[in-house]
Amino acid sequence: MINAVGNPQSILLLGGTSEIGLAIVAEYLKKGPARVVLAALPGDPLRDEAVATAKAAGASEVEVIDFDALDTDSHPKVIDAAFAHGDVDIAIVAFGIDGDGEIFWQDQRKAVMMAEINYTAAVSVGVLLGEKMKAQGFGRILAMSSVAGERVRRFNFVYGSTKAGLDGFYLGLGEALAPFGPRVTVIRPGMVRTKLSAHAKENGLTINKEDVAALAVSASAKGKEIVWAPGQIRIVMAILRHIPRVIFRRLPV
Repeated sequence: MINAVGNPQSILLLGGTSEIGLAIVAEYLKKGPARVVLAALPGDPLRDEAVATAKAAGASEVEVIDFDALDTDSHPKVIDAAFAHGDVDIAIVAFGIDGDGEIFWQDQRKAVMMAEINYTAAVSVGVLLGEKMKAQGFGRILAMSSVAGERVRRFNFVYGSTKAGLDGFYLGLGEALAPFGPRVTVIRPGMVRTKLSAHAKENGLTINKEDVAALAVSASAKGKEIVWAPGQIRIVMAILRHIPRVIFRRLPV
């Protein structure tokens, strides 16, 4: 259970090798040691590195469990395993795929795979986490969304649509769980500096993963439903949300 000074005793990261997810884990560990469970794809070459990162950040114990987002039938066992040694205070949902938008909308198999990983699997684990946290009467879920889901753009509309769905689901889950104690925070980052985005051109609102983590942890502690990273991007998206579609579609990527 999260103690009197706000320190979690156990943290679950679904997407156990996610750079942003691990940064959030590290941000929590600044408060004090905690048991960390990394749920990661079997055979992911980054698993050992993720364990080392969590230990270096101050984890008292690190457990790795197999998690395949596409295998939704296995998800109940995954979540049971994560809770097998006691309650989970913090659950971070930080798995997903991105890619060239022009490829995904023209490849049925890839489009379906993205939808199943980014949305269907997120719903699957969200329902299961909700059941567990409702039963224990406390806990926080941090769900990694994206500004891409706030108003879906032509250049990556398959990805954006999956994030729009994830975003809506977790906001609803937060409302459903609130009377029972658990809280949900949806994280809406813009462009984040990671190894995967190193090739992309930065913009004036590009942010470090550590900054996303600090904003997410602070927002969750305050019980906020949504956090924008960086905060200024909320203003940008508020403007974009109200631009007529005939003009919106002409805006540069």
